[in-house]
Amino acid sequence: MSAEIRKITVVVEEVLTEAGQKVDPSTRRAAAIAVIRNPFAGQYVKDLSLLIDQGAELGGILAQKCVEALGIASSEAESYGKAALVGEDGELEHAAALLHPAMGKPVRDALGGGAALIPSSKARGTLGASFDIPLGHKDAAFVRSHFDGMIVSVGDAPRPNEIVVAVAVTDSGRPLPRVGGLAKNEIVGKDGLR
Repeated sequence: MSAEIRKITVVVEEVLTEAGQKVDPSTRRAAAIAVIRNPFAGQYVKDLSLLIDQGAELGGILAQKCVEALGIASSEAESYGKAALVGEDGELEHAAALLHPAMGKPVRDALGGGAALIPSSKARGTLGASFDIPLGHKDAAFVRSHFDGMIVSVGDAPRPNEIVVAVAVTDSGRPLPRVGGLAKNEIVGKDGLR
């Protein structure tokens, strides 16, 4: 592992009721969050390949931790997302290097596939800052019941020279979805859209 990981935190959220209505079955989402040293903090570096490699390493590890936390088979994962929060001495491009070029394949491998793009977000923040991990169905982007997000934070991160990297996985869509669109039982799963 080339990333210097200070800590990994795993958060599981389970919704049992929504708007006074029972959610049955409950909806669950997990986020696995790694706090890593930013090797390029405080400097401009043209070649970000080290962060690209670290993103590939972290993607599989964090996705697997989500599956384990949910207690599901990898094939039972329905939605996914990824995000990074860069400390003040870093750039948003550092988050992009971690998330975009190489993280997707290891996440999909850990989840037994996924035809849709993995939603992502990047932000800069200080200790304890909250950030949003956008979520979407892993096989079909048009499944509106799975347009969601998970807000997470780590109390002592990111330090100025750190990046907080997160992957989120769900076993379902939003609680009580009712805005129409493609239903999950109608997914074809070939083009990532439908």
